Amino acid sequence: MQERQADQNKNHVLVLNHRHSLQLTGVVDVLSFDSAEIVLETTEGMLMIKGSDLHMSHLAIDAGEVHVDGMMDSLTYSESHKMSKQAGKILGRLFK
Repeated sequence: MQERQADQNKNHVLVLNHRHSLQLTGVVDVLSFDSAEIVLETTEGMLMIKGSDLHMSHLAIDAGEVHVDGMMDSLTYSESHKMSKQAGKILGRLFK
């Protein structure tokens, strides 16, 4: 539990260099990966990276760092877990 809270306090920084090199910090977990798509949980929400010939050249989850090489076509964020938990609490209060 304390590890999750420590991860959430890390800054999330994304540096994309010429669509071929991506450096990330604030990564909490790697949910899935293959050569066409990588899905990460970050402190700012879920991040889906789509492209071709993708591979993680550096992975240090304990430090929250990931480096991805390959051709990046899209980077898409989805709602943060924080937001979905808050929405669930609000809905729970409405339907009591």
